[in-house]
Amino acid sequence: MKTMFTGAMLVVSLALATPASADKGQCSLTDYDTFDCDVATDGGGLTFGLPDGQVFAFALTDDDEGLGYRIPADATPGQRPVELGIFEPLPGQPGCWRALRNDTKFCASVFE
Repeated sequence: MKTMFTGAMLVVSLALATPASADKGQCSLTDYDTFDCDVATDGGGLTFGLPDGQVFAFALTDDDEGLGYRIPADATPGQRPVELGIFEPLPGQPGCWRALRNDTKFCASVFE
């Protein structure tokens, strides 16, 4: 069974989680096929590694809105992540979010 991350679930589950925890799941991001991933959650967002070594980070800012970032595999201290913009949930696609300014989409689900 898979758990999909929706806006309400992120607000409740991430607000209650203080230390980061990672769960096995499946993820996708524009330009990548669906892949196995470890979805880490903490008090206000989630992260997962991309197949090429980069990291996708999502920070929930409201019930149905959040900011997405891509952190390069070779990031150095102080280096800014690549901002992907504001994301909103995709209707009818639980666990999937779409950037408002372009066609970037990500999905994250964890196995129970």
